[in-house]
Amino acid sequence: MFMRRVMPLSVVATAGFVLAACASNPQNEDFSEFGSYRCGQLEVRVTGSEDSDLVGLEYLNRRVLLKPAVAASGALYVAPGDPDTRFWSKGERGTLTLGGQTFPECLEPGAIETSFRAIGTEPFWSVRIEQHQMTLSRPYDQQVFDNIVLTETLANRHGRVYEAQFNGQSLEFRIAHQLCEDPMAGAQYPAQVRLTLDNDTFTGCGGDRERLFRGAEWVVEDLAGTGIIDRSRITVEFLEGGRVAGRASCNRYTGSYQLTGEVLSFGEQATTRMACAPALMNQEQRFLDLMSEVVDGRIGRRGELLLRTASDETITAFQSDSESR
Repeated sequence: MFMRRVMPLSVVATAGFVLAACASNPQNEDFSEFGSYRCGQLEVRVTGSEDSDLVGLEYLNRRVLLKPAVAASGALYVAPGDPDTRFWSKGERGTLTLGGQTFPECLEPGAIETSFRAIGTEPFWSVRIEQHQMTLSRPYDQQVFDNIVLTETLANRHGRVYEAQFNGQSLEFRIAHQLCEDPMAGAQYPAQVRLTLDNDTFTGCGGDRERLFRGAEWVVEDLAGTGIIDRSRITVEFLEGGRVAGRASCNRYTGSYQLTGEVLSFGEQATTRMACAPALMNQEQRFLDLMSEVVDGRIGRRGELLLRTASDETITAFQSDSESR
């Protein structure tokens, strides 16, 4: 089944307003790509034209036109008449806000977060990288070394490689943007990492786990093996500030979620008060009951979101711009 590309209403309204305000038909302009980014699960292209100072922000088959604005550093572009829609970039990173909703840090292909963290187990070790400096908790003895100056020896769309010398040891740290699962806790991360100290190599996982879930509208296709009612719609969106929202079948809902360690859980969800057919209301209650029991969230082999309860029941959802097979 091919799933329709669907956007939150606030984003659709914002895009339409901006296009009207700019009095421009972007389909007729010769825009070329300036750069591409991934803001969590949302893929974004930044385009421009030599004949215009407007910048096109393309996502989910839509284009929002932005104008340059003053920024203390980097490049800032804001939608005319809508300051809550903007894109700021500096180097290989950026920040995207659409209709007041801020997405996870936007990264060019292969780039890492401003503050990148990674861990390994058996033995335990950890690293944090900020501004080409590393803090390392060394394997076996957990001795902490701060301000290790890194040299970037490889940078491509797949990841990064860094090298350093410290405390009489040589260090190499490799980051590959591939889904990684902690073998002990089972938690998933967006990057696989490999730490080499002299001749000893240790593997682990890294990156912000929220990047796996945020930036997409997830459309539910199955509730604990029972499917869902034809032409009904259940969605899940992970938002900034630990908020979650979506459609439960008949009503909209909003609430909170927590991602701590290997556990993903949801708080109580508030819903609107519409009444629908009994079958839809029953499905809605079933979905909300399952959500309240979720203890784990992960990405499956087909890119699907799997929300599992303590009793091993699963909510299965796909991104709304994906083709499920």
